[in-house]
Amino acid sequence: MKSLRNVLCLGVLASGTLLLPQVATAKSQLPGDPSELITDKMIQGVREWLSNPVVALSITSQNLLRKDMTQDAIDAADKQWRAEREADDQPLVAAIVTNPLSGYLTQVQAQSGGLFAEIFVMDAVGLNVGQSSITSDFWQGDEAKFQKTFPNGPNAVFIDEAEYNEDSDTWRSQLSMTMSDEDRQPIGAVTIEINLTELARRSSQ
Repeated sequence: MKSLRNVLCLGVLASGTLLLPQVATAKSQLPGDPSELITDKMIQGVREWLSNPVVALSITSQNLLRKDMTQDAIDAADKQWRAEREADDQPLVAAIVTNPLSGYLTQVQAQSGGLFAEIFVMDAVGLNVGQSSITSDFWQGDEAKFQKTFPNGPNAVFIDEAEYNEDSDTWRSQLSMTMSDEDRQPIGAVTIEINLTELARRSSQ
């Protein structure tokens, strides 16, 4: 059997540099600034499919249902959601992911051909109303995606920094916007996680 000394010596160059095994693949290059890749035209396109009546109706209905909800109750619901994600019994999660809005968002994501990695809609306090996949938490009210949209009026748009997704070797960014009713009154918010790598590929064609 070769000694450890001999094995190590096989990895040393004439210059004395030790050759270490590669343990990870290189990241794909960031395709560009999210705020430039996600154009006004694209945002307008997003607004068009968000104009489906099921979106506003679902948000308004949940706002009425949860209008008197205290912060303690919100925190408890968020805690329940997190626990249910690891449990067999998931009444809260099931109620959200099986509702009509979630069905619609799942359809939109599927039809995007990989452009949208995740979509979720929030109510006036930042609780999920519908989503295309199960989110890690139920309450988004303490996060920038909600705090930089809903409180800032009907035209608020927030494009977050790009993040690398190792599983898919793609760069992603979250586009968040205020959701409004017919009278342009804010009723909630929406977040769409966009595959920047795919968006840049389409833009270059």
